Amino acid sequence: MEMVLLTALGVGGATVIGSLIGFLCKGLSHRFSDIVLSFAAGVMLSAAVLGLILPSLEYGGTYGLLITLVGIFAGAFCLNLIDKLVPHLHKLVGADIEAHNNANLSKVLLFVTAIAIHNLPEGIAAGVGFGSGNVSQALLIAGGIALQNIPEGMVIIGPMLAAGVSPKKTFVCAMITGLVEVAGTLIGYFAVTLASAILPFALAFAGGTMLYVVSDEMIPETHAHGSERGATYALLAGFCLMLVSDVLLG
Repeated sequence: MEMVLLTALGVGGATVIGSLIGFLCKGLSHRFSDIVLSFAAGVMLSAAVLGLILPSLEYGGTYGLLITLVGIFAGAFCLNLIDKLVPHLHKLVGADIEAHNNANLSKVLLFVTAIAIHNLPEGIAAGVGFGSGNVSQALLIAGGIALQNIPEGMVIIGPMLAAGVSPKKTFVCAMITGLVEVAGTLIGYFAVTLASAILPFALAFAGGTMLYVVSDEMIPETHAHGSERGATYALLAGFCLMLVSDVLLG
């Protein structure tokens, strides 16, 4: 349990670390942030497949394939529904919130709420990994999510400062989005620990949410500023790093 809690704090804390980097490096080019985010996308893609979807097939038994397929689409559909209700990062960064210094508080709250809501399933994915009992796989999943949270934390700083939010309040908001992920990790862990029968579906569901995040949010954002080729190779590098780590850790 101690490892789960420490990992939860690490996953959530990665957003805070990213926000601190965002304060220090506001002048960095989009190309740099795209490369970092693409690398994180590759890590998450690999973690979703190796750490969640394949174990779901393994634990599912006779109906493993059906359970896994249903779980993947259920996870993706869940985030798709959330997206319709609350647009996420790449849909909001280009909106009025970044363009006007006098943006009203409701837009800022929408921005922060969108990130917080989308962080919850990612935290649950990390927790579900620990609930499977495979610590090495769980750490790979949590590492992939944490790595993704660093560039996301970097990205949220600019729009909030541009909207007229003070640096102190901006940092507090970044901390809140990270705490949501901590809560999600604990929810995912206790859910599958208390009801192990749902583990195969929960693993696939978490994998589906991660695939959705990579495809719908991370890749479009990294291809929006003319750095497609570098972003593609960064994604491949992230994927292969996790693949090597998975093989070496067994």
